[in-house]
Amino acid sequence: MARARFVRVSARKARLVLDQIRGKPVAEALATLEYTPRAAARLIEKVLRSAVANAEHNHQVRDLDDLRVIQAYADGGPVLKRVQPRAMGRAFSIKHRTSHLTIGVSDEGNGAVATPAPARPSAPPAARQERPAARRAPARRGAARSGDKSAAKRSRKPKEKK
Repeated sequence: MARARFVRVSARKARLVLDQIRGKPVAEALATLEYTPRAAARLIEKVLRSAVANAEHNHQVRDLDDLRVIQAYADGGPVLKRVQPRAMGRAFSIKHRTSHLTIGVSDEGNGAVATPAPARPSAPPAARQERPAARRAPARRGAARSGDKSAAKRSRKPKEKK
């Protein structure tokens, strides 16, 4: 397994490229990355070559033709926040997103796994179940919105004296 952290590409853009190589043999994945016209492909290619070198050196995988990309994912990293001055004293925020790229390769032929597959949830956790909001009476016509007390007083009829 190889990991590149704090890479200056958004995780969303990197996932588009990683989806193309997941499950393919390493030689085919490298050929795909070479001809993919995205900036993330160059960064992912370096991580894939590092994963192959790790499998060869750390796990004594001899036949590199049997290696396959078994896991490839991009997690979001920290966001570098900048400010762009605009007209009339305004300021627009600019977010330079980073990501953590992880690629794992495996040699399925002889049973030697180059990367232990960590348990990753495939779907986000289910949202909490909240109670439905209490039903309110419908607002009268001309009544003020919540927070505007003075308009609410004006819209009421005056009280009758006894």
